[in-house]
Amino acid sequence: MPVTCSLEDRVALVTIDRPERRNALDLDALEELHAAVAEAADSGARSIVLTGAGGHFCAGADLTELEDVSFTQRLADVLHHLADVPVVTVAAIDGACMGLGMQLALACDLRVVDDGARFAVPVARLGLMVDHWTVDRLARFWGEGAARHMVLASAVLTADDSWRLGFAQGRGGLSETLSLARRAASLAPMTQAGSKLGLGTRPGDDAAVSRYEAAFARAWASEDLVEGRTAFAERREPRFRGH
Repeated sequence: MPVTCSLEDRVALVTIDRPERRNALDLDALEELHAAVAEAADSGARSIVLTGAGGHFCAGADLTELEDVSFTQRLADVLHHLADVPVVTVAAIDGACMGLGMQLALACDLRVVDDGARFAVPVARLGLMVDHWTVDRLARFWGEGAARHMVLASAVLTADDSWRLGFAQGRGGLSETLSLARRAASLAPMTQAGSKLGLGTRPGDDAAVSRYEAAFARAWASEDLVEGRTAFAERREPRFRGH
């Protein structure tokens, strides 16, 4: 199985396991990744960690078997699903995070990078282009200067760059990533899901704003809000149930 999924302490761990290809994904592996993320979300996980086996996150698309437009269209569906899953997603990144790997990292909410991580979007070396969703997130998450450096000049950036420019929210390996994911899993899930809607809403998207406003209203009417206030008053950790 090129992709595995396990669940512990309300944290799902999704691992890309194709070390012979530095975890590059072909279409079959992409479909397994999509199924694993869906399974994690349906299993009751409160957060999802995405990582790669063998010292690499994901070196991109497996160009020995692809790439054509049909693959990129399916990839877009998988990335949007990962970005929209209503729980906190965290990428644990080491080694190669390039091309499709960068797109997976961009689809996650948070990123923890190890010192050996390297980042690139080498489309200009291959004559390819990524979709606008990727370009937009690349510029927002890295900053436009770094995005232009990677896309237009095929620059390879480092873990230090990712930290300095704000792409990474933590430093370390899988244990540090799981610690962050466990913290996220203890927080109010309705607030997190609604906040993700707001953070993903672009200016002028009235339908998305309406969805955020509905989530806002649900959170303010929720039992979790009562629990949060009660726990604060009693000086204890809240026990959120997601309703």
